[in-house]
Amino acid sequence: MRISEEQVMQVARLARLELAADEVGPLTGQLDKILQYVDKLNELDTSAVAPVTHALSVVNAFREDEVVPSLPRAEALANAPLATEAAFVVPKVI
Repeated sequence: MRISEEQVMQVARLARLELAADEVGPLTGQLDKILQYVDKLNELDTSAVAPVTHALSVVNAFREDEVVPSLPRAEALANAPLATEAAFVVPKVI
């Protein structure tokens, strides 16, 4: 095995996991198999593959900022249950 039980216990401690003594052995074997698989992936030639930051090609979905006329104040306040000439009136929350 390339990973020791002490290393598994250290990772569990860092992850704030409590492992029983009988869980450490099987978990060590499972983590070792995972690490062997990851090591096998390192055998692939990826020199011709461009690095990516996202699995899908994502384009900026935001629109450009444009100045447009806003809703008139009187129309915005028209359906308010309580309002002054300049703002909504809400209950004091303290």
